[in-house]
Amino acid sequence: MVHHWVGIILIPHVTLAELLPIVQDYDRRSELYKPEVTASRLISHQGDDYRFFLRLPQKRFTTVVFNTEYVTHWGKVDPGKAYSRTISTRIAEVKDSNRPDGEEWPVGEGRGYLWRLNTYWRFEEKDDGVYMQCEALSLTRDIPLGLGWLLRPLVTRIPRESLNRALGQTRAAVLEKKKATSLLLSIERN
Repeated sequence: MVHHWVGIILIPHVTLAELLPIVQDYDRRSELYKPEVTASRLISHQGDDYRFFLRLPQKRFTTVVFNTEYVTHWGKVDPGKAYSRTISTRIAEVKDSNRPDGEEWPVGEGRGYLWRLNTYWRFEEKDDGVYMQCEALSLTRDIPLGLGWLLRPLVTRIPRESLNRALGQTRAAVLEKKKATSLLLSIERN
């Protein structure tokens, strides 16, 4: 099954210069996007290209943990517009969800709850803020015949809810950082 969702949110009173360092901090993704991300680390960075690791637990009708790797390219269209393209390069399901550092199924094996995950982010600074759009595409195993009535609502809701949480958590983190920076500047002036 292919899951395709698009969401957009306005982060008021911020600039791209304030937002981009937060969304490009791949070592802190587990803090920014918890509980959907439980571990994160930057593997490499060269110019506008990043390679990073994320551990993604999913808890619904069963618990699964995925160890994933991605490559991201960042670009600027003009001073007020930026984008990123993130492509999964490795998604491996952990055999025992109670031991996320434990043995993995070979890539492409396991239960097939997540085989690919690509995201396309667009940022535009205008209207005294930044509009942030995320387009997410994921690939999962199809639902077994006869269980669609039970599982399809759950399986289709997970990507949509994840996208909504990612947008909301990014907005909250950027606004929190803006507030902390403003408070610090106010203290320094006094």
